[in-house]
Order: sequence, then structure tokens, then C-alpha cells
Amino acid sequence: MAGFTTLTPCRAATTLHSNIKIPHLRKQTQNAYCPDKITRTIHTVMSSLLNHHDPNPSLFSHSNSTMPPTHSSTSGSGSSWLQDNSLHHDVNSGSALRQGPVYSVFPSKPAEVASVQDLFEFICAGPLVDKVGLTQEKVAESIDKWLFYGSKLCRLFQVNELYLTTPQKARFYHYYIPVFIWCEDQISDYASKFKDGEEIPPLVIGFSAPQGCGKTTLVFALDYLFRITGRNSATLSIDDCYLTAEGQAKLREDNPGNALLELRGNAGSHDLPFSVETLTAVTKLTKEGMKMKLPRYDKSAYSGRGDRADSSTWPEVEGPLAVVLYEGWMLGFKPLPTEVVKTVDPQLEIVNKNLEAYYDAWDKFVQAWIVIKIQDPSCVYQWRLQAEIATRQAGKPGMTDEEVKDFVSRYLPAYRAYLPTLYSEGPNESDPNHLLVIEIDEGRNPILGV
Repeated sequence: MAGFTTLTPCRAATTLHSNIKIPHLRKQTQNAYCPDKITRTIHTVMSSLLNHHDPNPSLFSHSNSTMPPTHSSTSGSGSSWLQDNSLHHDVNSGSALRQGPVYSVFPSKPAEVASVQDLFEFICAGPLVDKVGLTQEKVAESIDKWLFYGSKLCRLFQVNELYLTTPQKARFYHYYIPVFIWCEDQISDYASKFKDGEEIPPLVIGFSAPQGCGKTTLVFALDYLFRITGRNSATLSIDDCYLTAEGQAKLREDNPGNALLELRGNAGSHDLPFSVETLTAVTKLTKEGMKMKLPRYDKSAYSGRGDRADSSTWPEVEGPLAVVLYEGWMLGFKPLPTEVVKTVDPQLEIVNKNLEAYYDAWDKFVQAWIVIKIQDPSCVYQWRLQAEIATRQAGKPGMTDEEVKDFVSRYLPAYRAYLPTLYSEGPNESDPNHLLVIEIDEGRNPILGV
């Protein structure tokens, strides 16, 4: 049986347009998921689709949608679920995509989902359905949107719609699309608080997630979905606001012997005034014609020590923006009592002190939060190692296993100190109604853990 696609040829199919076919739905008695109303809703959607002899190209074919700009991450591509012909991020580029191999750790057997009915059941079995406020009826009523989003994600990541592997299918329909729907709801709720005709600043959604867990790829996918559905969006990372190379050198000189501040990463290695300036400016892009360049960081500069990229390479965004997607490995971390952090690592004492200034520079700009929760911080090492091995196998310069171990060791104390509070209390001043916590497994897939 062929793998799932938005429009998959299979037995008992109805011809729709040239070689595109849509299967008849199974009878209601064969489906434990669908009560009468839900079944009727899906039939109504399918009838509407079947009545279009000349389908809307934006739904049934690959449009010429422009892919959104993105930027690199020290955490790796986070795309091990993709096939070898996928797109992924260039770890040396500030704003570009490149084609190249992404090495999958998953089997390539096609997922056996061959009908819209099967898709409905698969979606409803996802671990995020309840979390994002979906019900079986809501999924049934919006199944055409799920088809549309799935088709576009297949195009974005250059995977074959006819042969999605199970990890690919889960990544799209159990992860990216439910999160996108949650973000859409957050934007609508946020906009409803403004009066008609009033300028609406973009909603800033913060993504707090450890390195290597796939947050950059998630943000990339969401940014793309926003753009193809008519919402103007911008992406920023806390990495974009690191100190310059000169500032980092001074930080090392001021903290001799502290391995946590020797290289970029921990609290104290960011240019906080520059962060405030950037976030203030981007949230003022409320009118057409208003433009600004978004800063980017070049992690390959100075033999990997990094430096702020030249402003001539920064991507430009234009208002009015609907949403800003702001991501970072330590976004939302809260300072703890000194005696607590010193028991984790004495070197954290100064890092913890530095963290006190981060709420005003970062967190206060965020109105909705997505926290990606991991079960064990040691996963970060494995994820980073996977990324570097893939980089080396692709013929690109990458860190050795020992260098990866040293690199990750500088972050682990902060993870061990601050993640428990982040997971139990949420980010600083966060509202539970505007907070989505997603627990993932070692394969970076959502699980029913929170």
C-alpha cells in the first residue's frame, strides 16, 4: 500500500484530476473514532473536494511559494527524521538554505496511511491534540486545512508525498501542524484584545528548547506556514544577540578560569542592550512599508569562536508583522538562590548573577510561550554528536567527538540548574493560558509526558 499523501491513489478511489485520486471513506461502522456528526463532516469536506474538477492549485499542487529566510543554529539541523534528499540549514550561513544530505536514523519504510479517514484517525491519536485545544470534531471540520498544510510541508522539506515515512508523518501531523494551529489561536486571541482600527504590534512567541532538539527546524516550518497562509512573520534567535568577538574576549579576560564564560553561550555572553533595541524595533513593525534588518550571528568567524555577522548580510523584514518567533536554548530561565546553583557547579554563581538582567532584556517581550521539555539533558550531547557526524560525512568541517563533549559540557550545568524550575513553574511571568509545554523523546518526537 502506498504511503500517505494529501491525495493518495488507493483501492476504491475516485478520479479527481488527471492522475490525482481521492479514496472513498470507509463506512462508519468500521471506524471507532468517528461518531455520526464527525463522519458527516468529513464526508461534506470530501464532497466539496470531489466537486472541484479543476482543483485550486494552492491546495492540490505545488505552488511557487517563496521559502522563508532562516538562520543557523549551533544545535545542528534537528532534522534526522528527513530523507537524504531533504533541505536543511547551512550551519555556516546566516540566512540561507542549501540542498544536501540529512542522515536519517529512522527506517525508510513508507507509512501505510492511504485515505483521509486514516489521516483523521492518525491526527486524533497525536499526543498534542488535547494540549492545543483540538477535539475530534474540530479536526474533522478542518481536515482540508490539515491536507493543505501537510502538502506544503512536504514541499518545504522536499519529501515525497506518496511515500512519507512514519517519522515524517508524525513530525508533520503530530507536531508541526498542531503547534501551528496553537500559534494561530494565540495570535487570534491576542488580536481580539485590540479595538477596530488600532495598530496591533506583532505577537512575540518564545520558544525555549535545548540545543539539538529541533527548535530551529520547528520555527522554520512555522514561519513558512505563516507566510503561505498570509501572515507576515519574523524569526529571531537569542544567538543573534551574542556579544561581538571583541566583547567575548573581554568577558573571558574578566572571568579567568571560568569555563562557562570562556566561550559564547551562558548568561553574560549576550549583548543585552542590543537585544532590547532589536526586540523593541521589531515589535514596532505595525505598518506597511516599515522595514528593518534582523541581526544574525556568524558562528564560523574567528575559527568557530564567532562574531556578529556584517549588517550587509542581515535579512530584511517588512511590516505589518503578525508574529515574531523568538527561540533560544535558555530563553525563560530564572535566576535561583546562590547556594542552589553552587551545588550544581560553583562556576554558575556569576552566570546566575548575570541572569538577573535577562528578564527585562528578553522575557518581558514574550506574550506566548512554547517550552520543549526533554527527559534527560544528556540527550543534548547525543543530538550534537549526530549533527557533527552528519556534517563530517557530508564533507564539511565539523567538531571531533572530543570537541563536541567539551562544547556541550559548558551548557550542561545551566541545564541541570534551571530546567527543573522552567518545567515546573514555566518561564518568568508566563501565563498558563498562553503556555504550551511539549515533552519530546530522544528521537525529538512529542510524547504524552506532560
